[in-house]
Amino acid sequence: MSCPEAPLVQAYSDGEVDALAAHTIERHMEQCSECRALYQDLLQLRTALRRDLPYFETPPALRAKVMRALDAQDGGGRRWRSPSFWLGAWSGLGTAVAAAALAYFLWLPPLTSPMVDELLGAHVGSLMSSHLVDVVSTDKHTVKPWFAGRADVSPLVVDFESEGYKLLGGRVDYLLHQRAAVLVFRHGAHVINLFSWDAGARFFPSQVTRDGYHLVFWRAGDLEYCVVSDTAQDELLGLVRLMQGAAARDPS
Repeated sequence: MSCPEAPLVQAYSDGEVDALAAHTIERHMEQCSECRALYQDLLQLRTALRRDLPYFETPPALRAKVMRALDAQDGGGRRWRSPSFWLGAWSGLGTAVAAAALAYFLWLPPLTSPMVDELLGAHVGSLMSSHLVDVVSTDKHTVKPWFAGRADVSPLVVDFESEGYKLLGGRVDYLLHQRAAVLVFRHGAHVINLFSWDAGARFFPSQVTRDGYHLVFWRAGDLEYCVVSDTAQDELLGLVRLMQGAAARDPS
């Protein structure tokens, strides 16, 4: 008999639960081998769909035709369509395009994932408390050793003040049952938190915008990184490019 918590594990993998429920499910999976296996199967399925299925781009003429059909059905509004409409639409698009669309929706990391909630909460909380910076320094030789024994990872530490991103220092936040390392930068009037933690097998979106805050994720080696700020997204991506360039030059 299947574990009764299996539907919750599926919802968790799709990012459809809040942070409290996610914590409960993660604790359950630590004890339930069946649910752990189910979660790994879901991750592998998403990876296979992303890797193996071809990508199809909708031709502009087809997109325009579909939009005209939508307008004709409801007089120009954007109401949700009936099941019969979508069945007809899928049959017209064909099996290959339908499979590609299904793969896209299964692979697309949800914008409401618990990790996004945790990162955004940690960022906003740091701005509203005295816990923005634990070690105040612009010197990487001070900040990087400070993380030893305090965080579960040892992140790349670089000051980009000459490029407009001044390192203020670092702190440790608890995320995903890990002590994540956080570098804090100032860019103009904006604070940027750069989180890093053990990547593991989880999947994250490359970019998310929520409530006026931008989040950009990337992976380097065994670490997952995410920058969070309300600065312009192009400015945030500028720091990402600087960090990725520094990581490529770092001999360690």
